[in-house]
Amino acid sequence: MKYCSHCSATVEFIIPQGDSLPRYVCTQCNIIHYQNPKMVVGCIPEWEDKILLCRRAIEPRLGWWTLPAGFMENNETLQQAAARETLEEANARVEIGDLYAIYSLPHISQVYFLFRARLLDLDFKPGIESLDVKLMSEHEIPWQDMAFRVIHDPLQHYFKERREGKFTFHIGVIDKPRSDS
Repeated sequence: MKYCSHCSATVEFIIPQGDSLPRYVCTQCNIIHYQNPKMVVGCIPEWEDKILLCRRAIEPRLGWWTLPAGFMENNETLQQAAARETLEEANARVEIGDLYAIYSLPHISQVYFLFRARLLDLDFKPGIESLDVKLMSEHEIPWQDMAFRVIHDPLQHYFKERREGKFTFHIGVIDKPRSDS
């Protein structure tokens, strides 16, 4: 950041008085420009014994499979973000259920929130960010072609817990990406 978005003056990267971290601070109006982690919100859309996956039409990981998820927008709830992302990426309507997992990714300043969700019907098709969308049972999941560890790991837990008949909440940290993602 070079210039203040409030008054266009130059900014300095300093530790403001009363703070403990360096921030961009305007040299004229003294506004502090905070930079905070991005929230990524999505869901595991369920239909009978299958879940809906999306094949990415955008980078990163173009062509790889993922759950419908994306950045939360201002003025929406976590649940609204999960439903919106599912509609945008898969043209699928869902009923958002319980929060299933939260993963912190400090190396890229993101926090992922994943909900369980129920597909309301089978009327879905790829959105602009997806090459394909498909309902898959556990044995159909292309595990080696999953786009992100933050999607792969919760899905592993999901299928294990579904077999056991009991879902639990997960919270974790993914410190750095695998060598292949």
